[in-house]
Amino acid sequence: MATVVVQQPLGKDRMEMQIISHYVHFWSSGCFAYWCFPCFTCATTGNFGESTCLPLLDIFGPALMAAFGIGLCVPPVGLAMRVAVRYKYHIGGSICEDIMMTCCCIWCSWCQMSREIKARKKVVRIFRREHNFEEN
Repeated sequence: MATVVVQQPLGKDRMEMQIISHYVHFWSSGCFAYWCFPCFTCATTGNFGESTCLPLLDIFGPALMAAFGIGLCVPPVGLAMRVAVRYKYHIGGSICEDIMMTCCCIWCSWCQMSREIKARKKVVRIFRREHNFEEN
């Protein structure tokens, strides 16, 4: 008879390690975003499968538009990426929520997208092992 193991039981030490690992991962993306936000956004778009130079339009785009007298308050690439991530991974929400999030806290928006992309890229492996026992 074959046994399929989906998840091993975890001991107390293993459970604590997963919780600590979760918080380290959470803060590491926040620190990366805080210290080098343009690099963080480029890395996030690259992880999503888009051009890594795309977020640079959010930096230079509003300055260029302002030079021509057109004000721009919503970062277009940040908003487009947020909508694309929601659509691709079937995450609930609305365009109004996306606009508010990208206008009010662009760093929070990009950190959230980065965590969602990384969480969806994890591979789950199921191992199958057969035991052959000979009876005497």
